[in-house]
Amino acid sequence: MSAAPRRVKVALGDRAYDILIGSDLIARAGEHCAPHIPKRRAIVVTDDAVARLHLDALTRALKAAGIDAPAVVVPAGEASKDFAEFGRLMERLLDQRPDRDTVLIALGGGVVGDLCGFAASVLLRGVDFIQIPTTLLAQVDSSVGGKTAINTRHGKNLVGTFYQPRLVLADTGVLDTLPRRELLAGYAEIAKYGLIDDEPFFAWLEANGQAVVGGDARARGEAIARSCLSKARIVAEDEREQAGVRDLLNLGHTFGHALEKEVGFGGELLHGEAVAIGMVLAFDMSAALGLCLASDARRVRAHLEAVGLPVSPLTIPGVNARGWDVARLVDHMRADKKNRDGKLTFILARGIGQSFVRRGVEGEAALDTMRRALAA
Repeated sequence: MSAAPRRVKVALGDRAYDILIGSDLIARAGEHCAPHIPKRRAIVVTDDAVARLHLDALTRALKAAGIDAPAVVVPAGEASKDFAEFGRLMERLLDQRPDRDTVLIALGGGVVGDLCGFAASVLLRGVDFIQIPTTLLAQVDSSVGGKTAINTRHGKNLVGTFYQPRLVLADTGVLDTLPRRELLAGYAEIAKYGLIDDEPFFAWLEANGQAVVGGDARARGEAIARSCLSKARIVAEDEREQAGVRDLLNLGHTFGHALEKEVGFGGELLHGEAVAIGMVLAFDMSAALGLCLASDARRVRAHLEAVGLPVSPLTIPGVNARGWDVARLVDHMRADKKNRDGKLTFILARGIGQSFVRRGVEGEAALDTMRRALAA
């Protein structure tokens, strides 16, 4: 019999919910989900890759609890987070004739979670949904906190809502099916929590990071739980990014999203890989501005590189042949949601675990950082 899952509470008053972390949670999804599906009617949203691996197990578990749950399957990949695929998803959900007691269940990584969460927020003007994240990145980041969004030609995640799930089931066992590259992409978000405000956690990762990505169940569970605790605390303090606290979760994302947009949201650069490069650039920029020690920036780069993550845009396939226009990359950053009054906003650092929001950053500082990175 599997051990009881670890429980992390996201404290949001009457919209509070639990994150359950443990093995075999998909096999036990019926018992965990049933209290949140009182009318026993749900629709599973998943992608074709995840469906082949986990949909049957989830469907059996839900059926055993008396929950009717047909599935809608979307194409795997970031390209599905666009208006066209979202529109097709909504039509297929409506084909199932849902009512306001119908609960959506997101089974998949960040793309599925974003699509399903956004759909839940607007379907019949809002229905409940449950997150069952199947990637490390989704388990420690995108499934928690209620951000839903799709991409547009203007940038990443620019159309969406804040809409909290009723429950998050993080089944650590499903991570064993992930390619190493996907695990590393999720690990970048884990490292982010240490870099934001928890230097002891970052030091723990320096000692245990290889075990986390290598499949050590104890180390992996600890890293996921500590990451979820960190995000839950920040979300509870600043759910809708009004106080500036939640902006800290975007460490590395301003640079990272610009790189993703330039590549075209394809397989050349995964989101977590972009965040890893972006965090290195954010610390390089902080060091160049005299905000943190150069040794801090070197420490960030060394750890991410040691676990196998990319730390430079030059490692992106085809980047040298592409001949990137640095000014265009900075223009991509100008579409970032954190910006105010036409000025750039970055998450910078005074040291490991000492990140802060810097508003009103001149574009030249970002240009200089990107020029150095692409000339290295």
